[in-house]
Amino acid sequence: MTGTWTHRTVLLNEAIAALLVNPDGHYIDATFGRGGHSRLLLSQLSKQGRLTAFDKDLEAIAEASSIVDPRFAIRHEGFRQLGQLPPASAAGVLLDLGISSPQIDNPARGFSFRSDGPLDMRMDTTRGQSVADWLAEASIETMTEVIREYGEERFAGQIAKAIDRRRQERGPVRGTAELAEVVAGAVKTREPGKDPATRTFQALRIFINAELEELQQALEASLTVLQPGGRLVVISFHSLEDRIVKQFIAGHSREVFDRRAPFAAPKAMKLKALGRTKPSDEEVAGNPRSRSAVMRVAERTEVAA
Repeated sequence: MTGTWTHRTVLLNEAIAALLVNPDGHYIDATFGRGGHSRLLLSQLSKQGRLTAFDKDLEAIAEASSIVDPRFAIRHEGFRQLGQLPPASAAGVLLDLGISSPQIDNPARGFSFRSDGPLDMRMDTTRGQSVADWLAEASIETMTEVIREYGEERFAGQIAKAIDRRRQERGPVRGTAELAEVVAGAVKTREPGKDPATRTFQALRIFINAELEELQQALEASLTVLQPGGRLVVISFHSLEDRIVKQFIAGHSREVFDRRAPFAAPKAMKLKALGRTKPSDEEVAGNPRSRSAVMRVAERTEVAA
């Protein structure tokens, strides 16, 4: 089912303005989603420009098939496969992290506790284990670790024990409403305006899709794929993602000295940080889901001979 749920692309104009350094270049939209960034970028590329997009979601692939443009290609792969592209072949790489509104709003995908649906949460429903299947067999210790690490949830232990107790008494949790109910019963205090299941759902989604590991792999691959002067643009939606991006850019934006060889020339920095952008008040008012977004931009420096 596509087209039923709408999606508003976050930081649309800001991202493309930061990314586009050469209209004749080859660009990578590593998270096609519903194609907002890709369509705007294509409209600004020359006839010689090219765009390659990646996405794991079959609904995103179906949406991409509506773009009839010889300059555009879509790959049904996660952005961890970015490194398969030729070295120094891209003028820009865009990573728009997180999940799209249609994924959240479609109960059948299992990403949200707001409507009941199967507890799936896989970005690519053709492969991998669903959250329901994982919760049916995971130990209390493993569930606690995942919910604490990826959800930054201080009640992770209580939630894991409640899930285990629920599956012992009535069988595994299979639906989003069931899980939200179990979590609500285990979380003793609630943050104002936030459902008690928010952090747990975030943690399980990130874990089941290996999102942070894939992000780290894609960032490293971007160093190889980007041409000198090429732009890396990353939009993140929670602190775990943003911390990884911030530290990655910072770590490659300074010269590295080898303490074992103090008189050797330092290794040149690979990136130049170009700043951080948040959505405007106007954008947040029109699209509340954009309020947590952070866009970081860096430029690939000249590659040493």
